[in-house]
Amino acid sequence: MRPLTIDEVMRSAIVIDGHADTPQRFVDENFDLCDPLSGGNFNLESAKRGNLGAEFFAIWAEPSRYMGQYASRTLELIEAVKQQAAKHADEMELTTSAEGIERAHAQGKFAALIGIEGGHSIEVSLERLRQYYALGARYMTLTWNNSNGWADSSGDINDASVPHTQDGLSSFGQDVVREMNRLGMMVDVSHVADRTFFSVLSVSRAPVIASHSCARALCASPRNIADDMLRAMASSGGVVMVNFYSAFVSQAYRDALKKMQPEIDAAVSKARAAGRALSAVDEAKIRRGMMDRIPRPPLAALIDHIDHVAKTAGIDHVGLGSDFDGVFGQLPEGIDSAADLAKITVALMERGYSVQECRKVLGGNLLRVFREVEQSKA
Repeated sequence: MRPLTIDEVMRSAIVIDGHADTPQRFVDENFDLCDPLSGGNFNLESAKRGNLGAEFFAIWAEPSRYMGQYASRTLELIEAVKQQAAKHADEMELTTSAEGIERAHAQGKFAALIGIEGGHSIEVSLERLRQYYALGARYMTLTWNNSNGWADSSGDINDASVPHTQDGLSSFGQDVVREMNRLGMMVDVSHVADRTFFSVLSVSRAPVIASHSCARALCASPRNIADDMLRAMASSGGVVMVNFYSAFVSQAYRDALKKMQPEIDAAVSKARAAGRALSAVDEAKIRRGMMDRIPRPPLAALIDHIDHVAKTAGIDHVGLGSDFDGVFGQLPEGIDSAADLAKITVALMERGYSVQECRKVLGGNLLRVFREVEQSKA
């Protein structure tokens, strides 16, 4: 029997990406999924070219800009995803289950799913959490870069001015995890502090996900997952979906960005002081324009993270969590949009990964966890 071509391998898999921030573009830029990318990473054409079968659209209320309006911004972004699904119903389907992903794939449709990024969106309310689930959200990242009073974030864990919990989760935070288990909603530990991570694993009775996180052994960002955490994820049956952001992939890129950060912050402050409100889109353009001066890491650096997670946690515990449209375009060389996903498969197979192992990485592992979470709900 002849070996499968890369196209055949990709078509034989259900490719699932764990995290894209495109909903912000829907609202802030009036972006439509049939529009040209225009500097972004995701539209329906690129998804089709990359054989992407399903995408979790991240619903993120930027905590400073939308303070006091978290729920309203969250609901606005959810509605924007639903509008896109309704507008392009011939090509895509909004779904809320593992079976729904498989059904859409069988029908030749793209499956759109919703994930909440940042537990501050629930405004310390289990009823809000239930509302988002009822509207279709199927995971929630417990924190973003900000601790929220009931779960600690890796983004500010060393900031003494920020209130933190004693054990990573408050009693309310434990209730959030238990309620997500009851609902059948995946608990996402990307962004959380290390002690929060281990507290979540001790409370959750269902496997958890890291929807967009890399390996800390290869890049020393606190956002990345340390090896002992990778092994704990494996023991609990979870999956780590590798982030494509260059500052999480490459230590050299991360060091260069840290050196440039004061210059970037000064440019943003100058623009804010110019006498008009600086929109999120305008701020992103400033940051991206400066970050583009840093050389992108090679694709091999991203593959190293997938390989490290696979070897440390096991092949059943790694997936893809691109962070498309959320990282100012700062992706490794050769990855510019969802159209380039086959390059990851090529690189994995060149390193000796089998077709079956590639299928697991591309989406099979996330489907397994999704089903297990659904089956464990009360």
